[in-house]
Amino acid sequence: MRINIGVLPGDGIGPEVTAQAIKALKAIAGEYNHTFNFKSAAVGAIAIDETGSPLPKATLDLCKASDAILFGAIGHPKYDNDPSAKIRPEQGLLALRKALGLYANIRPVKAYEALVHKSPLKEEIITGADMLIFRELTGGIYFGEKQLSEDGNMASDLCIYTRSEIERITHLAFKAAEGRRKKVTLVDKANVLESSRLWRKIVTEIAAEYKNVTLDFLFVDNAAMQMILNPNQFDIILTENMFGDIISDEASVIGGSIGLLSSASIGGKTGLFEPIHGSFPQATGEGIANPLASILSAAMLLSHFGLTEEAKRIEQAVDKSLELDITTSDINSNGSPVSTEQVGNFIEDFIYFSEDTNLNFKNIHLGQSTII
Repeated sequence: MRINIGVLPGDGIGPEVTAQAIKALKAIAGEYNHTFNFKSAAVGAIAIDETGSPLPKATLDLCKASDAILFGAIGHPKYDNDPSAKIRPEQGLLALRKALGLYANIRPVKAYEALVHKSPLKEEIITGADMLIFRELTGGIYFGEKQLSEDGNMASDLCIYTRSEIERITHLAFKAAEGRRKKVTLVDKANVLESSRLWRKIVTEIAAEYKNVTLDFLFVDNAAMQMILNPNQFDIILTENMFGDIISDEASVIGGSIGLLSSASIGGKTGLFEPIHGSFPQATGEGIANPLASILSAAMLLSHFGLTEEAKRIEQAVDKSLELDITTSDINSNGSPVSTEQVGNFIEDFIYFSEDTNLNFKNIHLGQSTII
């Protein structure tokens, strides 16, 4: 298969982790006889510095011409710490989602057996947790009309949802549930918000079309608590834009690190695949950033094109890296963390030699031994 992939490394650790995802994809292409073409462009703070825009026209044109986009991270303290800034890096990502019609964000959350001890939650609570969060991505309060009074003492953000916006992501969530444990939990605030009441009404109507899927409801405050008390109750979580942003970040503690959470944004012709972590500017260039979320996002890219065996190979490589503790300092448990690049090198090597059963597997695949 030939896939044209637009690469937007972005800011902070974005370029470092994205480089490891590309390394994994190139290994897959070589092993499975695919052709993946990569073209890069600027987005976020670096694009503002270069062009004055967080999403330059050239970047958007590249994205529209690509089959898929591999995204790094955006953000910089000089914008985060300046509330008066009119142009912000995040505006580039929001504009890109809107321009490409990426209305559904899918975030897998999984408790990896090798990492349950790293979570601040009790092992018996999180063991076996495995869910997909479907977050609506192009509507709601993030895109509603924003107003600030002339004296600067009053502000408002309008939250708007239409029937069509709710229907299209709801169908995706229920179809996904049919292939999993057949349960959808709608997270809303229908006891307070009119927009949530519309969500609940429409989702209930659509649920009748999926006879073998159970629909459950949770207010977002209760859902946040239940995520910590009993994450195993969730299969598919369906929710609106802001609630999904918050809930999915909370869920990162289940896996042991936000550096493990990948995502896919789909809906239009071109899908976008990115880790959900931020740009982590303090770690830029230090070689300590966890690339696994970016690498798992590459696996989601492959799955999007029906390359399930290839995606599974990357997932197996990640599982093996966790099993052998070939990990960065955020999740390493043996006191000997490896660098961002070394994790990527291991994933690449595993893709090529996944059947290797040598007892000295760890050292060989880290390039620390000549015993074959």
